[in-house]
Amino acid sequence: MSGKRYSEEFKIEAVGQVTDRGYSVSEVASRLGITTKSLYDWIKRYGDEQAQHAQISDQQKEIRRLKAELRRAEEERDILKKAAKYFAGESG
Repeated sequence: MSGKRYSEEFKIEAVGQVTDRGYSVSEVASRLGITTKSLYDWIKRYGDEQAQHAQISDQQKEIRRLKAELRRAEEERDILKKAAKYFAGESG
């Protein structure tokens, strides 16, 4: 049997659902379509690495913050472009 490969991030998130959010192993395994054995193996491997989980979580928060800041800057730029076109057309 050829097993499906999952990314490390997927595995850490699955472990987090059990260790951090309190879902049962069987519930998470069923929902994600993986075996409980795989999930237990991942918990052994990633469950004790809280620092790694925290680092990924912090990075995800920073990415969300930067995306929001970029979106806001792009909106401001678009408003200024429209204003510049309006005033250029008005004076001409």
